[in-house]
Amino acid sequence: MSQKLCSILFLVFVISSFRPIQSRKYNPKKPCKRFSVHMHEILFDGNNAANATAAVAVNQTKLNSYGFGEFTVFNDKLTADSNLSSPSVGRGQGFYVFNMRTPGFNAWVGLSLVFNNSFKYKGTLTITGADLISQGTRDIPIVGGTGDFFMARGIATITTEFEGDTYFRLLIDVKLYEC
Repeated sequence: MSQKLCSILFLVFVISSFRPIQSRKYNPKKPCKRFSVHMHEILFDGNNAANATAAVAVNQTKLNSYGFGEFTVFNDKLTADSNLSSPSVGRGQGFYVFNMRTPGFNAWVGLSLVFNNSFKYKGTLTITGADLISQGTRDIPIVGGTGDFFMARGIATITTEFEGDTYFRLLIDVKLYEC
């Protein structure tokens, strides 16, 4: 009898611990936080070691000429505007690997935006996913964060501005929908 009672109580406990999943309704036109930063990347070319913020860690494979397999690590300056000499609001730290064997460049990126004390928000944001570089503007998921961005979810809309072979700038428009 006590075993049957324990089984019933356990079943009631298990059933009562389940809560219906509430439908989250996000409005893509009304993020809970939105801001933009510029990330400045200076690729190491063998002559600019003092200024470089990124370097190829693994060279491309010999499968094609689209960089397939090239792995780049970076620690780039973040600014509030597009000027490289502007004060830093943080660092963009991470890596990207070119992963497309057909015409056009495509990378997989793992990126953390690490904000310093001069920015209006404190903490980090984690951005990760496919980066279709050949598209002028692309969306990459924001999958988490710390500090003011604790468990944040959203989209980073990225636009690349190239200036020569070793310097480019990313405009990162951050839209958070779960803050």
